[in-house]
Amino acid sequence: MRKDRIWILAVVMTLCGTLSSNAQTNLTGRVYSNANIMAGVMRDIDKELADVKTKAVAKAEKEKGRKLTANELKDVDKIVKDGETKLKAIKDGMKIGITVEFKSPTDVVYKSKTSISDAALKAAGVPWLKRKAMKAAMAIAPESEKSKYQVKGNLVIMGDAKEGYDTLHISADGKQIYGVFERDKKEKKKPIKFTLTRTK
Repeated sequence: MRKDRIWILAVVMTLCGTLSSNAQTNLTGRVYSNANIMAGVMRDIDKELADVKTKAVAKAEKEKGRKLTANELKDVDKIVKDGETKLKAIKDGMKIGITVEFKSPTDVVYKSKTSISDAALKAAGVPWLKRKAMKAAMAIAPESEKSKYQVKGNLVIMGDAKEGYDTLHISADGKQIYGVFERDKKEKKKPIKFTLTRTK
């Protein structure tokens, strides 16, 4: 009788494990979205700006080997304010919306909607000709793309060997998906981290 109970318990645990695994990996019908992933990025930059002046003053004083004069402090203030003005223009003029729809256990549709104002591009220092080229490219870029995906634990791997892979992380409760856009490593730009929230 005891052996029977142990065997039944083992079967139940195996079934529960299978059900749990299926619940994690079967994303069919789910939709994850974020109307503007840049909003989170800009919040992080806003936090960093809080101590920009302090760091700028410390750096200038280290280079000069003395405390800055009142006029020199005004110059630092002007540089910081110019940076804040440019950042605000970029923040107000750039939006990137992303939606990921899991159509089946293997097929996913990725949708993106990008809009960048001329003022934002100017603030970012993009020359006139390049601004025109970027806008033209965005106008013809597809807003929806189909792809394959597979789930491994909490990882959602999209794409293939030919087109390249994108790896997303899904939260334990399945309500969020986290991703990263890698940026130019030569320019030492930090990657853009984003969160998509389940809407369906």
